Amino acid sequence: MRGVFYWFLKFIALGPMLKLVFRPKSEGVENVPSSGPAILASNHLSYADWLFMPLVIPRMVRFVAKAEYFTSPGIKGWLQKTFFSGTGNIPIDRSGADAASGALLSAKRVLGEGELFGIYPEGTRSHDGRLYRGKTGIARLALETGVPVIPTAVVGTDVVAPPGKKFGRITRPTVRFGKPLDFSRYAGMENDRFILRSITDEIMYEIMRLSGQEYVDMYATRAKDESKKSDAAKGAERKPAA
Repeated sequence: MRGVFYWFLKFIALGPMLKLVFRPKSEGVENVPSSGPAILASNHLSYADWLFMPLVIPRMVRFVAKAEYFTSPGIKGWLQKTFFSGTGNIPIDRSGADAASGALLSAKRVLGEGELFGIYPEGTRSHDGRLYRGKTGIARLALETGVPVIPTAVVGTDVVAPPGKKFGRITRPTVRFGKPLDFSRYAGMENDRFILRSITDEIMYEIMRLSGQEYVDMYATRAKDESKKSDAAKGAERKPAA
């Protein structure tokens, strides 16, 4: 059912319309293996990234999604579960100690089945178009599974769907796939936090090269919080005294 719905959307219901309207460009598709497991590590500018990145390659790309999308009751819950399951998403495995370890378990299952797994190392969308520090879960996943990491950059999706808006304006998004990164030289060192940080930074550097984004050595969640506080302070300064 998952495969049928996914390919129906990609080749009949949704994909042809997206290609006709936006005419997405792709570079380095040959770097994505035609079979076998691999991790696609991408920047994250917009919710539209999830649409355009898989669109330009012939294989299914699977992502993790919140477990609530698969367990909500009622008709709405059933529709959510059907859509997210059918489009290749899998719920975060809640048997782990927390969401991060649960996501890792789910990702390992996907890779163990020989499929492509998509991940956004920043952990959340960039609020200002810059590239932020990656979380080390991707490094642990690469070491524990031994599969290659394909650095990926999606450019222009923040114009199509800017942060805080459902739609912006039409442009031609570009998806770039870099050469596979092999971290087998670090095998057995997945519990070394310095190694995990080094691997993550190497992946983020390659994503930065592909995307052309300015890099900020700060987690995106912290940057968002600081931006909100700054905006609130500016708003208070502009507010006229009673």
